[in-house]
Amino acid sequence: MNQPTKALFAGGVAVVALALGCVLAAAQVSNAVRVRGTVVSLTGSTLIVHSRDGADISIHLADGWGVTGVVKASMSDIKPGVFIGTASLPQSDGSLRSLEVLVFPEALRGTGEGHYPWDLKPTSMMTNATVANAVDGVDGRTVTLSYKGGEQKIAIPADAPIVTIAEAQKSDVKAGVAVFIPATHQPDGTLETSRVVVGKDGLVPPM
Repeated sequence: MNQPTKALFAGGVAVVALALGCVLAAAQVSNAVRVRGTVVSLTGSTLIVHSRDGADISIHLADGWGVTGVVKASMSDIKPGVFIGTASLPQSDGSLRSLEVLVFPEALRGTGEGHYPWDLKPTSMMTNATVANAVDGVDGRTVTLSYKGGEQKIAIPADAPIVTIAEAQKSDVKAGVAVFIPATHQPDGTLETSRVVVGKDGLVPPM
């Protein structure tokens, strides 16, 4: 890849990352709904998603809506200084065990920073923070995550899905593709989103 092409690619990822950051931050508001499932159909501005709960959900795509992809990353990407987001479950001994990890591009550093409830599973939490320390163990890696106002120590098992952000096109939003959609309830009761997160190469967005 020549230098101009690299620059264009890097710029495109930065734009996509910033757009995703905006919708993830917005997804923390009270009228937020996070839809996880597979695409049934896309007709005009109406997206039908078969959710993980078994229901078909209709989502209106706002004007100028965009698409972000997620691709596989690796445990080696989780290192001191990197900003990550990880959903975790509290264990009986009070510790936290990761369910998934999203490695943020540098352009998204600080997005949704903190430690707060998340709906991936009952009682799950989300921690978006900087890796202050990472220690390898027999079954993965234990990280200390630092954010404004606190820190959390979280064990990331070897089998936890680890992803990062990639470019995607509207044509990637097609029947059978796994998606994660931060949507909001509108006054008329409908759901609307400005961005669809798609799993690339058969990946299921784990967040």
